[in-house]
Order: sequence, then C-alpha cells, then structure tokens
Amino acid sequence: MQQIDRAHGATASRAGKGRRGAALAAALAMAGMAAAGAQAPASLPPPVHARLAAAGLGDATLSAVVLPVPDAGAAPVPRLSWQAEARRPAASLMKLFTTFTALERLGPAWTWRTPVWLDGELRDGVLRGDLVVRGSGDPALTAERLWLLLQEVQRHGVRRISGDIVLDDSGYALPAADPSRFDGEPLKPYNVQPHALLAALGSVGVRFSPVPGQRWARVDAWPDLDGVRWPARIPLAAAAGEAVSACGDWQAAVRLDLSAPQRPRLGGRYPVGCGEREWRLAWPDPADHARRLVAATWRGMGGKLGGSVRTATAHPGGDPSFFFDSPPLAEVVRSINKFSNNTMARALFLALGQPADAAVAQPATLEAARTVVAAHIASRAACGEADLLLDNGSGLSRTEAASAACLARLLAAAWASPVMPELLSSLPIAAVDGTTRRMNGAAGRAHLKTGTLDGVVGIAGYVLGDSGRRWIVVGIVHAPDAGAARPALDALVAWVADDKGNDKGATR
Repeated sequence: MQQIDRAHGATASRAGKGRRGAALAAALAMAGMAAAGAQAPASLPPPVHARLAAAGLGDATLSAVVLPVPDAGAAPVPRLSWQAEARRPAASLMKLFTTFTALERLGPAWTWRTPVWLDGELRDGVLRGDLVVRGSGDPALTAERLWLLLQEVQRHGVRRISGDIVLDDSGYALPAADPSRFDGEPLKPYNVQPHALLAALGSVGVRFSPVPGQRWARVDAWPDLDGVRWPARIPLAAAAGEAVSACGDWQAAVRLDLSAPQRPRLGGRYPVGCGEREWRLAWPDPADHARRLVAATWRGMGGKLGGSVRTATAHPGGDPSFFFDSPPLAEVVRSINKFSNNTMARALFLALGQPADAAVAQPATLEAARTVVAAHIASRAACGEADLLLDNGSGLSRTEAASAACLARLLAAAWASPVMPELLSSLPIAAVDGTTRRMNGAAGRAHLKTGTLDGVVGIAGYVLGDSGRRWIVVGIVHAPDAGAARPALDALVAWVADDKGNDKGATR
C-alpha cells in the first residue's frame, strides 16, 4: 500500500479554509436543528404519512431531516426534523462518510499506485527472474486495466518470464472472513471480501443467450480465467413446439454448481422466456481469481511464462520498475456512490486506514480506518458516538449506523467544502441514473445516495425545489418490511421539491 500524500503549501491553505467553512456549515446546521427540536412536536407531511400507512408502517419507523443548504453563515431552519437524533442502521448511506472523508483527506486527483518490479535480468525480451506485482488496494483494476498493466510490462521489453508472476497481496491486515456470513449468499458480488490485489472486482459474468431455432442457449463467461472451462451451452426449459416458459427464478433454474471452480457445472435448464441474461458472480476465492485472470491475460497477449502465477509476500530488490495508477479518486467515488459499489467502498475505507506517517508502508487495518473516518466526521459534522457507528465503511454491515441529523450535518459540511462538486456529481440523479433511475418524482432535480438492506431503506442528498432553492434531505426507514416504504421516501422527495407555499415543517 502506498502512503497517503497530504496536501501542503498553498493547496493545504486553501483546503484548510474550505474545511473550516465546512465545519462552520455543519455547526450552523446543528444549531438550526437544535432550535427546531425545541419547537412543539408536529406530524409528518401528509403525503409521507399516507404512504407509510398504506405500507402498514407507523410514523415511528422513519427518521427524516430536511433543511436548506448553508447560506451566508446563517443557521438554516429545518422544514422537517423527525426523530432526527435516533441512530439507525443506514445501509449504503454510510458510503457518504467514506467518500466525503476520502475526497477531503486525499483529494479528488489522488490515485492508488500499484508498484511493479522486473525482478531479474532482462535480456533479449526474456526476464530471467520474477515479475512482481504488489497490490495497493486499487478497486478499479478491471480486466481491461489489468491488460494495460501487463501491456506496460511488455513495453518495458518483456516477452517471456523465465520465473514466476508473483502477486503480493500483503497490503491489508484483515481477519479471516466468510463471504457467506452476512446473508448466506457467498456468490453475490457485493460479498466479495477486500484484498489488496483484487482484479475485476473478484467476479465473473456469465451470459446466457438462447439461439434462435435451437433448443439450447449459448453460455459465455467473461473475463477468461486460466484453467476454468465453462459449459458451452445449456438446454432450454421450453423446447420447440412447447409452451414458452416464464422467466421466473432463472438463476435457480440453471442449477449452477461451483464446488469445483475450475469446472463449473450447469445441471438445469435455462427458461427461454428470459431472453438474453447475464449473471454476475463472486468467484469463491479472490486470490485464485486474480491468479487465473493474470495468467489468462498474459498468455492471451502472447506472453510466455516459464513458471507459474502465485500469491506470496515478495521482497524484490531496488525500486519498482514502474507504477500503475488507478483512475483519479473522483472517478472511483462516482462508481461507489452512483452504483453503490460495496467492494470499492470497502477498499477506499481501508485506504484511509493506511498509516500516513510510517517510515515504511504498513498494512491497512479496519481499526485505523474507523479511527480516521470517525475523527474526520467529528471535526467536520460534529457527529459523536451517539450519532455514528462505523464498521467497514460501505454500509454492508449489521452494525454500522447513523442518525439522520448526523447525515444532514455531513451534507451541509460537504456543500461548503471545496470537494462539493465531486461529491454532488457522484450521487445518483433521481429517475435518471444509478440506483435512483427508477425513482418516481423530482426527475433530474435530486442527487440522492440510496441505501437498502433487509429491514432498512434510506435516501440522503440534495433536492432542487420549485422555488429555485436547494435542500438537504435525509430519510431512513427501519422496520422488518422497510422495502415497502420506498413510496414514502419518494413522497418525501416530492414534498421537498414542492417548496412554494409548502414550508410548514414538522419536528420531533
């Protein structure tokens, strides 16, 4: 893992002023909410109450805050403050704490740097030694970008490696984790566990394509993994002349068996009514996935390998031959927030847990990351232990939680921060893209992070009102049937946008 490079000089001065402004904005937001809390309790906006009631949920299942974005140093007066101080599971809204902290501490242009060593003598295109790649935790090392990394190796003149390709994933110091522990779904891509050298997010895509006029569907898997042979086809559930089967639970219907990962089996049939579908799968072992992907990519580029691809802690001599940089942090944050990418969020959280002042780079730990993020959010948004509980920084956790008031103060601080444009542009646009593309109401006028877990749904972000004013909105529902509350959150966003003559708030 590379050390964090702190801003300095004039850049640090500007950043410091921006952070002071962000802290002031959060303090003013807290003052405004405190004043609102002193008012007499009222009720939720009628449309929100009605949608909750229609879902069989009581008003007590919701925490919500609506307040104007910071303006000219005045304490904003909330339109709505409802059970704002209650700390609740917040699902993927927790990614806001991780991404805001990273943008401020690391900067939008920061990158993960993966060092590569040609560890041996290079003569006539032959590396007489090992190629060593040390993982930096780069979550954007896609199959395409891995190809570019290996292309850079070839640009350095390497056509054949007489030794091994050594993948060093010692950049994290994490306890062993079971990918099925969270929800019993180890093959779901969101359950891929963090690895310092994770390629293509540790997953594969399997595409099923019914062939016209035939009784089978073609099966294609990507990216290619060395030594893994997928079946070329699968029978259709409805053959010619039979009734077309409904799609239904097609993933269960194909009966995938990965007990021997190098020889995946499909023991069922593919419903023809599904048309073409793709199934994203987490590979059972991320380190094995990286080894197989590197081997397949190197050989696919015409590279020769005398040894094998192996995972080990390496001690190459001298400085790296080159570094392979990730896309800028702002681009990675966009992927995290737009599409709620848990694997990327966890990698970013761990990047914040990399010691910045160590003479020699030390492995990142969850404990260090929690300390860094908690301290940053405390200083910028005045959130203490009663407001915020961190685990892995992604929200894919049964313990991570935050209050609506804390999230609102974070968003107020972000609005006054120099990194506001990057954070705002990373949020899904209501009814347009990302996780809000199917949202009803305020189309194109709301930038909202969403969160969903069993028993939790939430939104947090900014809404442009009919009056031209922009609002901060946070809504979290915690109940066994929380998924039924999505129309209530849509109604909350619509109520916020309808701000002409609709300024009566509710407090509790």
